[in-house]
Amino acid sequence: MEVAASSVSYDLHVKLNIYRRNNVREYVVWRSYDQQVDWFILRGDEYDRLLPGSDSIYRSEIFPGLWLDPTALVRGDFAAVQLIAARGLATPEHAAFVANLDAIAKSQPKA
Repeated sequence: MEVAASSVSYDLHVKLNIYRRNNVREYVVWRSYDQQVDWFILRGDEYDRLLPGSDSIYRSEIFPGLWLDPTALVRGDFAAVQLIAARGLATPEHAAFVANLDAIAKSQPKA
C-alpha cells in the first residue's frame, strides 16, 4: 500500500508503470491529502480501478480474504479496519486459498 500526500501524480502514474512492468497484480494507494483510497487491479496490461462492494468494502481478487474498509481507514478507525480484515480472513475462500498455498509448499522439494 502506498500512502500518498504530495506524490499523488508519481504514485498514480510513474509507480503504476513500474508495477505494471513487474506484473504487480494489485496496487493500493491511500491518498491521504484527498482522504481517498484507490485499489487497482492489473487486467491484461492495464490497471483498472477495483470497485468496492455494495457495502463499501474492497475485496482483493488476487488474495481471497484480503478486505479493506477504506472509510474506516481514512477516518483513522483502525479497530473497524481490523474487524473487516478479520472477517475477510474468516471466509471459506481465504481458508481454501491458504490450504492451496500449503499444498503447494508441501509439494516443493526440500532444500
